[in-house]
Amino acid sequence: MKNFIAIDTSAEYLTVIAKKGEKVHTVFEENCAMQHSVRLMDAVEEAVSAAGLLPRECDFFCAAVGPGSFTGIRIGISAVKGLCAAAQKPALGVTSFAALAYNAKEKALSVIPAGRGDYYVCGYGEDKHILLAPMVVNEAALAALAAEYTVYARHPLPVPYRKADPAAGLLAAAESAREEDFGPLAALYIKKSQAEAELDKKLGLSGQRETGSPSPREKG
Repeated sequence: MKNFIAIDTSAEYLTVIAKKGEKVHTVFEENCAMQHSVRLMDAVEEAVSAAGLLPRECDFFCAAVGPGSFTGIRIGISAVKGLCAAAQKPALGVTSFAALAYNAKEKALSVIPAGRGDYYVCGYGEDKHILLAPMVVNEAALAALAAEYTVYARHPLPVPYRKADPAAGLLAAAESAREEDFGPLAALYIKKSQAEAELDKKLGLSGQRETGSPSPREKG
């Protein structure tokens, strides 16, 4: 399958990729925080026009499913679900971890800041199979993992890392999708939102939640 539209609204940046055969056009906006819902469809129109791609020509549609911004993730997934329904085509979910890991050729640890000194992490082998399941770690645990993996991240970290291009990684992940990677889109939430955490604190509850289990290859 060579034709697709891929969307990533999981972070402060915005990525829209339109691929038709060998032609690829990427729209990447570095700082789109709080503007994803405003900019997304214009970016889609720009990408498909530049690639000469009609939505009905797509073999599938792809969304980044997190972890990341709770609101941003929902925006991207909703947009892709709408495109899939309109064109009657399958959906592909790519995690934010995979969009980083596909920048690497070696064993890699994808790292995304989770706020309050915590980090989302996921470890990959050279073949992009998961070696370390998605989890939240503190700075000390991150430093220990950085001794075992080459770290890839988009944002500054307190450990040595290689800066990843999430748009290039999203493209590579979508291009290498297998038949079993397609299916219903589910957001990957590794920990609760701040509002939910504060409510649990008031109620005397604790713990983390994970919604949407990643596949062994961490694409869906």
